[in-house]
Amino acid sequence: MNKKRYLSPYIESALAKKMVFIGGPRQVGKTTLSLGFLKPSTVKNPQYLNWDNPSHKSLILKNQIPLEREVVVLDEVHKYRNWRNLIKGIYDTCHEDHKIIVTGSARLDYFRKGGDSLLGRYRYFRLHPFSLGEVSRKIGKEELELLLKFGGFPEPFINQNESEHRIWQKDRIQKIVYEDLRDLENVKDISLLSLLAEILPSKVGAPLSLKSLEEDLGVSQPTIDRWVKILNVLYYCFTISPFGAPKIRAVKKLQKVYMWDWSQVEEAGFRFENLVASHLLKYCHFIEDTEGHSMELRYLRDTDGREIDFVVLKNKKPLFAVECKTGEKELSKHIEYFRERTSIPEFYQVHMKSRDYGSAARGRVLPFTRFVEELGLC
Repeated sequence: MNKKRYLSPYIESALAKKMVFIGGPRQVGKTTLSLGFLKPSTVKNPQYLNWDNPSHKSLILKNQIPLEREVVVLDEVHKYRNWRNLIKGIYDTCHEDHKIIVTGSARLDYFRKGGDSLLGRYRYFRLHPFSLGEVSRKIGKEELELLLKFGGFPEPFINQNESEHRIWQKDRIQKIVYEDLRDLENVKDISLLSLLAEILPSKVGAPLSLKSLEEDLGVSQPTIDRWVKILNVLYYCFTISPFGAPKIRAVKKLQKVYMWDWSQVEEAGFRFENLVASHLLKYCHFIEDTEGHSMELRYLRDTDGREIDFVVLKNKKPLFAVECKTGEKELSKHIEYFRERTSIPEFYQVHMKSRDYGSAARGRVLPFTRFVEELGLC
């Protein structure tokens, strides 16, 4: 596995002109990625300052940030109430001679949007878990099976220990709900939101029914909708909306939910679908963060229940659609139906096996591993 993450060269290029903010889920490797720009690349490097470290916090508050070397990494500094003005001051006085990296998770992404004092001074990159394109140069069935089993977060994937994986999952959920949520939102019924977090992995693969969740939790649909949005912000899950093609009776409001840690999903077919969704979302965020195009991940479903799992849009125009199947199967009739009635130029049906059926005018059936290689998904 390459020690450098897929964003490393793009961050290095951006640092020549601006600050770099690195966001993403808890435990996705943001600190490790940022330390890669320091020598030595350890948390003991004086150029690395973490707000959660009392001695580092004191240096930050006293404006005694070490500037002996070119790169400075500020981790979790967004927890400081006046962090924007602090960062602005550092950048305005030091950016000609120093490169500044700011890392954080949900709170950084949430609060960076709340003011314009830093406008034009930074580039923002979202770091995703490992994907097939990162874990091996030669992508094969073995790599896919390992990712499906342990997920793409660095610690459980690298350790590949089932017991440690389960412990890591429980610990991560606890920290998201009881630490990250506390810093971000005022939610009174934390225990019910925690229960929602436990339920959501079982809802992957079908349009999300707020009515069903209302029955499960005993709280109103607007409250559940708000909680799902909060869990989106916390990088626990992500939702995708339907693609409203004009020539079909498309559903317009029902969203689908997927987990950032797809290994939480028990059913094999839905876990594979979640893994594909995560790869496609990573692709969309990568194009947005490195090229500036507007990217969207959606799904296609009509009122008669015909559905295609994913549609990727670039600048509001569909690029391609993807249907997921665990086994090698003939092209879905839904692909044929929607190909005739939408402007989607390419349809792919991906599966977990090895057979490639080659190109066809109606759509292509191929292994997901081959799909990742040919589209160059990072």
